Amino acid sequence: MKYNTKLKIGEFSQMMQVTVKTLRHYEQKGLLLPDEVDEWTGYRYYSIDQMQKLNTIRNLQQLGFSLDEIKEIFEEDSQVPTIEQLSEKIEETQRQLQKLRTRRERLLHWRNTRKNISKMEKFSIQSLPEIIVASHREIIPNYEALGPLCVNVIGPEMQRLGCECPPPGYCFTIEHNQEYSPTDIDMEYCEQVTAMGADSKVIQFKKIEAVPVAICMKHFGPYERFYESYMELFQYIEDQGYQISGHPRYCYIDGAWNQEDPEKWLSIIQVPVEKC
Repeated sequence: MKYNTKLKIGEFSQMMQVTVKTLRHYEQKGLLLPDEVDEWTGYRYYSIDQMQKLNTIRNLQQLGFSLDEIKEIFEEDSQVPTIEQLSEKIEETQRQLQKLRTRRERLLHWRNTRKNISKMEKFSIQSLPEIIVASHREIIPNYEALGPLCVNVIGPEMQRLGCECPPPGYCFTIEHNQEYSPTDIDMEYCEQVTAMGADSKVIQFKKIEAVPVAICMKHFGPYERFYESYMELFQYIEDQGYQISGHPRYCYIDGAWNQEDPEKWLSIIQVPVEKC
């Protein structure tokens, strides 16, 4: 008479290097039921044959099959996927690969852009391409109101409208006040998007023309101290033989959303210019 080895759940767990929690989950899913359950003690026992079944579950999971899909395979009295199931999984994997490639390219582009900003001199002369933006213009009480406005109003509305923003992300503000005012600031927030959308009460879509030449300057610190950078920036513009030809843009790189210390906030002031 052949003796059938019975392993307690702990022994089976240890030998197969899988947690008891996982074995109980497989049991609940109907994937791997104990070979025997003692009706008096409730002890679960597993057989040697179930080692192979557990190994099959692992292999199928590594190939991307979900537990529900594996259960379907077992219910078909087979431990091997059909050609159709394998073909479907190959196509699914191909789609995932494409998504990962796209994600990788976007991350590389973002990282390289961040590197370029880090290496950028305090002043630089650049051209700004034509872009499509989601725009919101509002009179805000002060500079501190800009962050909450973006987080609580503009961001959710852009998400509702299905806006897609090309990496690494380009957002800026333009002030439309005719003179300085620390309060009641006529502020327009613009964020680059991939395509025009349908306007709403909060967001309007528009094209912003290219700027052939812009003098750009790094500004570290809170926004109410932009004036400190302007003293240097205007002197630099004059020294280079340029004159201002459009509204300055305030492009935000690091701010309250990722830096608690305002002294570490990084903005780029972009001023359209032309030769005198």
